[in-house]
Amino acid sequence: MTADGYSPALARDARDHWSAPVADGALRATVTVPGSKSLTNRELILAALADGPSRLISPLHSDDSARMIEALRALGVGIEYEPGSGHFGDDLVVTPVWPLRGSTVVDCGQAGTVMRFVAALGGFADGDVTLTAHESALHRPMGAMISALRDVGVDIDDGGHWALPFTVRGHGHVRGGEITIDASASSQFVSGLLLAAPRFDVGIHLVHSGDRLPSMPHIDMTVEALAHRGVHVERPEAGGWIVPAGAIRGKDIAIEPDLSNAAPFLAAAMIAGGQVTVTGWPARSTQPGAMLTDILAVMGARVSRRGGALTVTGGNGIRGVDLDLSAAGELTPTIFALAAFADAPSTLYGIGHIRGHETDRIAALVGELRSLGGEAHELADGIRIVPRPLHGGLWHAHHDHRLATTGALIGLAVPGVQVDDIGTTAKTMPEFPQLWQDMLDGPVEVSAEAMRAS
Repeated sequence: MTADGYSPALARDARDHWSAPVADGALRATVTVPGSKSLTNRELILAALADGPSRLISPLHSDDSARMIEALRALGVGIEYEPGSGHFGDDLVVTPVWPLRGSTVVDCGQAGTVMRFVAALGGFADGDVTLTAHESALHRPMGAMISALRDVGVDIDDGGHWALPFTVRGHGHVRGGEITIDASASSQFVSGLLLAAPRFDVGIHLVHSGDRLPSMPHIDMTVEALAHRGVHVERPEAGGWIVPAGAIRGKDIAIEPDLSNAAPFLAAAMIAGGQVTVTGWPARSTQPGAMLTDILAVMGARVSRRGGALTVTGGNGIRGVDLDLSAAGELTPTIFALAAFADAPSTLYGIGHIRGHETDRIAALVGELRSLGGEAHELADGIRIVPRPLHGGLWHAHHDHRLATTGALIGLAVPGVQVDDIGTTAKTMPEFPQLWQDMLDGPVEVSAEAMRAS
């Protein structure tokens, strides 16, 4: 276990092709998944801007959360690891500073939350903050965020490119005020502004101007996280938010398991048969992954909840569906894998925005399935999947953690599938390869204890 809270062995460099294991029978496993990436990174931002120290209980320890921690430390925020009760590493104790420290460089890696959330914080620094990213992430949409930050008084030098890398010339405060933004490309633009808004001189009145706003649950998550820290966000109109200037309370926050990262494990029961249980499933959650209970049931699974755990039982086939995934685009790769084995064609729509994620997920999913003999078609705002017999072959992850887990899912039923870079799952779940194998080795509880013993 490293100081960053997770084992390098579980996040091992898997650039050698990973042979996806085939399920040799019905599954019977209980899985514990790490904390939510979306919640961890939102709470890190709020803790960094709070009026006192905070403790994040059972946070995610992954590449994305490590990037956020490194970014906040570069801005002078104190973040320490302390032993906690979580399965997957230490708690995080965050001590804020004010103003934030400038004359620094932030490497966002591939983390969209880092580039969108930290950009808003740069204005609070006492000097220049340069944001850059991994070359595979420089294409990710940032223009609307740059324009919006300029409108609230943040000084940004982007060289006229409207993209990373760019430099925020921090002056120790941000004016705030009324602002209009087209966040059609990413709900993270809205969340990034709302998270920083209480520290703006006059708060913010933010209005979304686009025809669509994807991933609304993530915005609801941001609003709820602010409310837990004493910041009330008004909703004067659809697509509008008012955040007053004021204090953000430092407090202890428990991080929910990542429900979207649980998706491949639950879906595995539908492809291989049997049942998979995920522990710690919240009774209520703003995570888009909470929609899995309804989606998997519509596709033919039996879904039950008991004692804080969610169980999916498969074996009765997978139904083709027409689904609007605009609120949960990050579930698309998992639903796509299920659709490849369904009893009828499926159409997934409302997901045009996922072309701007780690890769163009629509094009990548279609291309990779076709390479295994499948049939899928790109739509302007989605994907059409027609089930066909599949064969083994190389599945490219495209530097995308969710593409990698999709390859693992398909490999449960198709011998000879090899994922070119399973290590990319370390972006949000470095334990994935071991958890996946342990699920197949059941019936034992797949947990940190099991991994430490392996």
